[in-house]
Amino acid sequence: MTKTIAHWIAGAEYEGSPTRRIPVENPATGTVEAELLAASQADLDHAVEVATAAQKKWAKYSLAKRVAIMFKMRELVLAHSDEIAKSVVAEHGKDYNDAVGEIQRGRETLDFACGINAALKGEHSFDISSGVDIHSIRQPIGVVAGICPFNFPVMVPMWMHPIAIATGNAFILKSASPTPTASLLIAKLYKEAGLPDGVFNVLGGDRELVSGILEHPGIDGISFVGSTPVARIVQERATATGKRVQALGGANNHAIVMPDSDLDFAAQHISAAAFGAAGERCMALPVVVAVGGCGPKLAELVKAHAEKIKVGMGLDEGVQMGPVISKSAQQRIVGLIDDAEKRGATVVLDGRGCTVDGYEDGFWLGPTILDNVPVEAPFYHEEVFGPALAIVHADTYEDAIEIVNSSPFGNGSAIFTNDGGVARRFTLDVQAGMVGVNVPIPTPVAFYSFGGWKDSLLGDLHIHGPEGVLFNTRMKAITSRWPSESGHYAASMSFKREE
Repeated sequence: MTKTIAHWIAGAEYEGSPTRRIPVENPATGTVEAELLAASQADLDHAVEVATAAQKKWAKYSLAKRVAIMFKMRELVLAHSDEIAKSVVAEHGKDYNDAVGEIQRGRETLDFACGINAALKGEHSFDISSGVDIHSIRQPIGVVAGICPFNFPVMVPMWMHPIAIATGNAFILKSASPTPTASLLIAKLYKEAGLPDGVFNVLGGDRELVSGILEHPGIDGISFVGSTPVARIVQERATATGKRVQALGGANNHAIVMPDSDLDFAAQHISAAAFGAAGERCMALPVVVAVGGCGPKLAELVKAHAEKIKVGMGLDEGVQMGPVISKSAQQRIVGLIDDAEKRGATVVLDGRGCTVDGYEDGFWLGPTILDNVPVEAPFYHEEVFGPALAIVHADTYEDAIEIVNSSPFGNGSAIFTNDGGVARRFTLDVQAGMVGVNVPIPTPVAFYSFGGWKDSLLGDLHIHGPEGVLFNTRMKAITSRWPSESGHYAASMSFKREE
C-alpha cells in the first residue's frame, strides 16, 4: 500500500483536511512510493494559530535554555544521520554519501545556532546625555515561514529554521513536494530535543499552499529558496502584505579556467562540481569559460574524469551520481542538449540514453559535456539544473570576465589559476555574491552568510550566519534615565539634548 505523508503541527503528525494527494516518486525506480497530503487553507490557519501561541511563550525562554535545546538537536541529527540520508536517497535520488554530506553542511547552521547567545549581544552607551544611557537589544519577529526546494531537503531548511528558532521565533516549514519525509524526521528530532510543541511545524502542499503563506496575516517573515521567477512572486506578494522577505533565486554559475592553471586539477574539480547531485544544485558549475586556447585539452580532461563517475541507485555500492528528480526534468534537460547540438555545439560526452541495470524506469541522465556552446542557446543562458556542462571560449581574461558578468545571475563564480594577481583581480571584478579561487563550489560555512547578487537574490539580507540573525530579529534601542536625589533634570521643549 502507498504510504501517506501528513503534516506536523503542535508536536504531532496532523492530517487535517487535505485538498488532494500529491504523488511522491522514487526517481531511481520511477514508481510512486508515497502520497503527500496537500494542506488546505484551514490547515495553514491552524498551523499559524498554533505557531503564534507557541512563539509568545518560546520568546520568553532564556538564551541558556534555547541553546541547550539546540545542542541536543545537534546531537540527535548526528545520531540519526543514516535514517535521514536514506530518506533523501529514496525521494531525491542522490547518492548516499552526498546525502550524508548535505546533512553535515546543514548541521553547520545548528552549530552556529548553538552560539546564538553571542550573536544576539546588543550594544550599550553610558551617559549619552546627563544621566541618560542607551542600549540595544534584538527581538524575534514572530512567526517565520520557510519555502524550500526539492534538491536539498535537509540542508536548505536548516539554513533557515535553526537560526529562526534560536532567536525566539516559531517556524513553519513548507517542505518540497517531491522530498517531504526528511522534514518530518527533523520535526520529530526537535520534539525529542525538548523544543516546545508548536515552535516548529511542517506543512506539505503545492502552489496553493505557497499562495496562502504569502498572504497570511499571521506570518511575519518568509525565507525562500528556488527559481528566480518564483522568487520574484514571493518577494512582490509577501512584501505587499507587510512581511519581511529573503528570496534566493536561481543561478547559472560560471568558472574561468586560465591557461596557466593546473588543467587536470581544474578538470577533476569541474567534473565533481558539474555532475555531483546530478547537477541539481544552485551552486553547481554548469558553465566553464576556457581562456587562451586551453579549452580543447580541458574538455578532454573533464571528459576523462566524468567517464569514471558511476551512475546508479544511491544506496548501491560505489554509486557517485543518481537520477534527476522527475521524468519532466529529464525531458527538459534532454531538450536543452538537443537544441544546443542543433545550434552547433560539439558533444564531447553524451549522457542521453543512459540506463541503469535493474532500474530501467528511473529518470537517468549521464554526465554530458558540450563544447563551443553558442551563448544564444538556452543550454548556456538558462539554469539547466542537470548533469550537463557547457564550455565556451575566450581569448583573454578580460573577454572571459565580460562573459561571466553578462549573466543575469550572480550566485557563485570561480577561477582556476596559479597567478595570484589574476585571482585577486577576479575576486574584485566578478559580479557574484560567492567567489571561489581554485574552489569550484564556494559555498560559505554557516558562520558566514549565503547569497548571491543580481537575479540570484531578491531582498537585502543573505541567508544563515550573521545576516540570518538580522533577518530573524528586530533591533530595539532603549534610552533610559533614573532620576535620583543627586540629580534632577528639567524637561526641554526643544529636540536638543543636554550636554
